[in-house]
Amino acid sequence: MKFQKICVIGLGYIGLPTASTFANHGVNVTGVDINPNIVESLNRGEIHIHEPGLHDAVANAIASGNFKAARQPEEADAFIIAVPTPFQENKFGEYNGAVFKLADMRAVVSAAESILPFLRKGNLVILESTSPPRTTVNLVTPILARSGLEAGRDFHLAYSPERVLPGQILRELIENARVIGGVNPESAEAGRELYSIFVKGEIIKTDATTAEMVKIMENTYRDVNIAIANEFSRLADKFGVDVWEAISIANLHPRVKILSPGPGVGGHCISVDPWFFVEAAPELTPLIYHSRQVNDSQPEFVVQIVHRALGALSGKNIAILGLAYKPDVDDLRESPANEVVHLLQKAGANVLAWEPFKPDAKLQGITMAASLEEAIEEADALVLLVKHTEFSNLTPEGLAGKTNAKIVVDTVHGWNQEAWKKAGFQFHCLGDNKTKIVNR
Repeated sequence: MKFQKICVIGLGYIGLPTASTFANHGVNVTGVDINPNIVESLNRGEIHIHEPGLHDAVANAIASGNFKAARQPEEADAFIIAVPTPFQENKFGEYNGAVFKLADMRAVVSAAESILPFLRKGNLVILESTSPPRTTVNLVTPILARSGLEAGRDFHLAYSPERVLPGQILRELIENARVIGGVNPESAEAGRELYSIFVKGEIIKTDATTAEMVKIMENTYRDVNIAIANEFSRLADKFGVDVWEAISIANLHPRVKILSPGPGVGGHCISVDPWFFVEAAPELTPLIYHSRQVNDSQPEFVVQIVHRALGALSGKNIAILGLAYKPDVDDLRESPANEVVHLLQKAGANVLAWEPFKPDAKLQGITMAASLEEAIEEADALVLLVKHTEFSNLTPEGLAGKTNAKIVVDTVHGWNQEAWKKAGFQFHCLGDNKTKIVNR
């Protein structure tokens, strides 16, 4: 197939890098978003998300004449749907007393419906949004059938999930292996031809439902393994062990690779996707369900550590360092740090947060500092929730005279414990209650 023009629907963390990459490889691209502010800012050459190299990629795409942003699709050779699939608000599923979150597929439905007036014979439609198994077959196919065209006969339809790491998206879009799941083999082949425009990694063809399951399996595997690490941190706390030391020793075993614990799991992938399996088959997913419970409750464990460090939290001033879901990104979606803040506030603490990658973030119920200095100046304790490079480089000497705090709580193993102790700080680290137990 010849792909001279494509429409990318959804210009977020995946859609915009994908659109600009296609445009910079010579394809005429219309990027579609329902947010008029995003459309207008992109057409001015401004971007609304932080991702290394993305500003230049979008600027080059616009300068080439191959990219423009619009509010609705246009006729094209291929349509790529890259819209969010968050949770439904205030609506849950239930199975044998277990309550679980449900996927909100309204954006996918709207995107598919927006294509209908422009869908023509011979087109290719790709769903990239992470979705529960059988979404392509059972949800998208019937919507597109309202065009009078049949998927797999009159046009090609496939599922191809993004598999990239924030902070490295532009590189990994090109270099990572890509899976294309078609509703029939011809659709998978059409998808392979489209992505081969820029993908250098292996492109694997399969069916749509297998491709959907592959994406969710990858993130569920990570989630389950993080859950056991988080449980290890709680056990280490109980038994008086430094979990970080224990993990480093255990990982010397050639067949063991324990991940790092932390304040929880966030982002729009690992903390979300496992629920799609639970929703689709609650009777088959007790391990996945309970792993999600462990990771979702980890912020409560963090607050217990802060409480142990400070005593009563009511009236205490706490500086929160980091609100992103992972280091050195501006993505705050589903971040466990936000839950930590809310729990501390519920306990009566006065919380001031500093997020260097999104200092102007407006989060419900969270007071943002204008700078690191403002966040820490009047603090009774510093709580490190995200291992941003900027925070890892902080030293007690560098903070001398800048904060009232003499207590630090490190939830990500980002600081040198002995250095902070020598400087007169009380140091508390998630998963390390060794000294406290030994000295009893």
